[in-house]
Amino acid sequence: MKKVKVIIDRSNDGLFCVNMACYDFDFGLSGFGKTVQEALKDFYECYEEAKQMNEAEGKTTPTLEFEFEYDVCSFLNYYARILSKSGLEKVTGVSQKQLWHYSSGAKRPTPKTKEKIQSGLRRFASELSQVTFN
Repeated sequence: MKKVKVIIDRSNDGLFCVNMACYDFDFGLSGFGKTVQEALKDFYECYEEAKQMNEAEGKTTPTLEFEFEYDVCSFLNYYARILSKSGLEKVTGVSQKQLWHYSSGAKRPTPKTKEKIQSGLRRFASELSQVTFN
């Protein structure tokens, strides 16, 4: 199984794009949608279609494991039903107002702010991974 990096981002037209960032194969994969969920669904359908086309041509398709890399806008949109802006503000130290700007695509975070968001999320994930119940 080969790990392949996949980029999820929001394009200038407001659609979300999911693109395989690897050119080691004789096929590429991409997906598009009005939401991250739609774009991911389209991406996985593209992978299934590539497998079927290769099979029809007598080729084998490698089994791929996808590693998703989000832009901030796509991440905030994808996890909006789980992570509130209020909660993210507490975890990351970035104001709700700024997070709303980033999730709408109205503004893009600076590299320093991206790092602040990512570090906060990783700290929170680390805390969650240590939770046990008795």
